[in-house]
Amino acid sequence: MARVENRGGSVRNQYRRTENRGVSAYVDGSAVRKLQTAPREEQTRKTPSTSQATKKNRERALQMNMGYVLFLTAAAIIMVFMCVNYLKLQSKSIKLGKEVTALETTLDAARLENDSDYNRIMTNIDMEHVKDVAMNKLGMIYAKKGQIVTYSQKDSDYVRQYQEVPEE
Repeated sequence: MARVENRGGSVRNQYRRTENRGVSAYVDGSAVRKLQTAPREEQTRKTPSTSQATKKNRERALQMNMGYVLFLTAAAIIMVFMCVNYLKLQSKSIKLGKEVTALETTLDAARLENDSDYNRIMTNIDMEHVKDVAMNKLGMIYAKKGQIVTYSQKDSDYVRQYQEVPEE
C-alpha cells in the first residue's frame, strides 16, 4: 500500500478498488481522475431550407389580424360586464334574504303579541255577564225553531245577501 500526501499535510491511505467492465482499477483519494477523450469535431448539420411562402405563412400565423383583436376585446368586455352584473345580483339576493329574515322575525313577534293579547282578552270575558246584558238590557231572546234559515254554500266561507230573506 502506498501513502498519499494531502495538501493539508496529513498522510493516510487513499486507495479504493472500482470495477469497470470487469477490469480492476485503483483510484487515488477522493479526487477521481478525469478520462481523457479525443477532441470532438464540430458536426455540421444542414437544415433543410424553407421557402419564402412557408416563411410568410409562419409569420402571418404568429400575427393577429384586426378582426380577431376586436372579437377578443368584445368578448372580454362582455365577460367583465356579465361578472359585474352577477356580483350585483348576488349582493342584491343576499340583501333581500336578510330583509326577509328581518320581516319574518317581526311577523313572529307580532303573532306572539296578538296571541297573548287574544288569550288575555278571552280569559277576562265573562260570558254569563254578556248573556245577562243581551237578554235583560237589550231584549234579546233565543231563536225559535222556525226562525233559523240555513244556506249551503260550497265555494267560500260566507254568504252574500243580495235581497231580503222572505218571511214565512
